[in-house]
Amino acid sequence: MWYMENNKEKILNNLKNVMLDNTGDDTLLGDDLDKDEEIVDQKHLKKKLSKPKRIILLVAAILLVVVICCDMRLKTVRYTFDSPKVENSFKIALITDLHGNRYGKNQSTLIDAIDKENPDLVLLGGDIFDDKISYEKSEETIAILSEKYKCYYVTGNHEYWSRDVDNIINIVKSYGITVLEGGVDTIDINGQMINICGVDDPDNYVYLDGGQKIEDQLKQVEKKVNKDYYTILLSHRPEYYQEYSKYGYDLVLCGHAHGGQWRIPGILNGLYAPDQGLFPEYAGGLYEYESGAMVVSRGLDRQGVKVPRIFNRPELVIIEVE
Repeated sequence: MWYMENNKEKILNNLKNVMLDNTGDDTLLGDDLDKDEEIVDQKHLKKKLSKPKRIILLVAAILLVVVICCDMRLKTVRYTFDSPKVENSFKIALITDLHGNRYGKNQSTLIDAIDKENPDLVLLGGDIFDDKISYEKSEETIAILSEKYKCYYVTGNHEYWSRDVDNIINIVKSYGITVLEGGVDTIDINGQMINICGVDDPDNYVYLDGGQKIEDQLKQVEKKVNKDYYTILLSHRPEYYQEYSKYGYDLVLCGHAHGGQWRIPGILNGLYAPDQGLFPEYAGGLYEYESGAMVVSRGLDRQGVKVPRIFNRPELVIIEVE
């Protein structure tokens, strides 16, 4: 005992050397070592983390960042609004900018997400079809939805860019879906009357003989609508926010901006959006005005553009009005 007590330091060092020789790890000695005995051998650690291992860790870290930044899984985004015009709540599913993208076999990922919500209405806010991608998945989506839900549709710019818009509209109508072309449909939802309004994408004026400017279509809608009822406007383009707010819609629903492609949540809502340019004001989310609000969906496109979406998952928008 006397020997151990007077030679404790020597014994501990010998024990530590034995453990290092056999395991390469002095942590196996436990927490009973004095602080001054917990020596970190920097040279040993460098040998332990070899260059190949460092490369593997770096690659893994990069892959993790890519997976998080470029996550393309569908998410559901919810908004709730209160209105004195509504006695019995109702639910809307808004989908925009599908661009013919695939969401599982028979579009099951998207359809199941909508079915889970059991909405009273499904609103299709433009660019469901694309000018460069097969119509197959677009048509499959509207075919399935139209069997289950009351659906409304407005055109986006890509329907016009296809130069096949008449055919696309006929396809949509063939499934019993109402295409709103500067029109209003007043319907009973859960015992109350609701106005569903819609305007064509502004490119109808460019690509169609006799096409109307969006300002003219909004005036046309205004003449038809009874504002005593809760009124929803479906329009592809969010950059007309100031124009929409003049008419006092309770709710405006848009898409088109794709969430600004690149986002930094809490810092940058979007880097670039078509027809708005860099740092778009209306990239995605909620924009309120005195008499109502505009919701901009970040859309469902995840393969149709050359620039990847960053921190910008494709989204299904669910709106509850109470």
